[in-house]
Amino acid sequence: MPTLPISLVVITHDEAANIARCLDSVPFAADKVVVDSGSTDDTVAIARAHGARVVHQDWLGFGQQRNAASAHAAHDWILALDADEFLEPPLVAELERRLPALLEGDAAVGILRRSTWYMGAPMRWYRPMVGEKLARLYRRDRARWTDARVHESLRWEGRAETFAAPFHHLHNPTLPHKQLKVLRYAELKCRDWHAKARPPRVWMAPLVYLAAFLKDWLLRLAILDGWRGFVVAHVAASYAMYKRLRYFEMHRNPDSIAQAREVLVRHGLDR
Repeated sequence: MPTLPISLVVITHDEAANIARCLDSVPFAADKVVVDSGSTDDTVAIARAHGARVVHQDWLGFGQQRNAASAHAAHDWILALDADEFLEPPLVAELERRLPALLEGDAAVGILRRSTWYMGAPMRWYRPMVGEKLARLYRRDRARWTDARVHESLRWEGRAETFAAPFHHLHNPTLPHKQLKVLRYAELKCRDWHAKARPPRVWMAPLVYLAAFLKDWLLRLAILDGWRGFVVAHVAASYAMYKRLRYFEMHRNPDSIAQAREVLVRHGLDR
């Protein structure tokens, strides 16, 4: 299949179960680069076997890691995917048809739609998991990731083009996987808040839970996805509340930051 001057860039850590599917789903990319932060499984060997260059980069936090990864791309236009994401044939066909004009034009980014599988099946109604719009295709001299430790986003100047067909995200395969990720992401977010000396406002925690649950359950239509929708709304609201409880602890007992880092590193949840 003819290739296009675009780099697929994937940041990884212990993604042996996913990386092959991700890399193989982008047949038109002339360059595929995996930026790995020290995997202990077969991620690196599998990535190389599936045509990727592998670069080691010690973990910098999500935003800085993505910016560092962009520098390793062979082409200015970059498609950024996570290892548990992949393209389906309809989007591949659309990209192959539209990318030549995009690469030659003045656009800064391409907006892709993401469809998420949750508990073994695609979500049908919950808005953040059905057609979520994400800037994942970008020209690196016109866009840059924020430096946030977690929940980073792409910032750009210029025009954006939107693609219709979705790409797919295989969400955490089980609730234990999700809860472990919640612990990690909450810790990173709280460290950002701590660095900025944000007031803890722990009294808001119950209100944050209620507001977050109702927003997802009703406004974002999780209710229409049945019990899976209830679960996803509860987990999201619990995460929103837990961050505030954990940040209160950091503020009340600063020694807990190092203590938590030690136990998270021991269990592979921090680096």
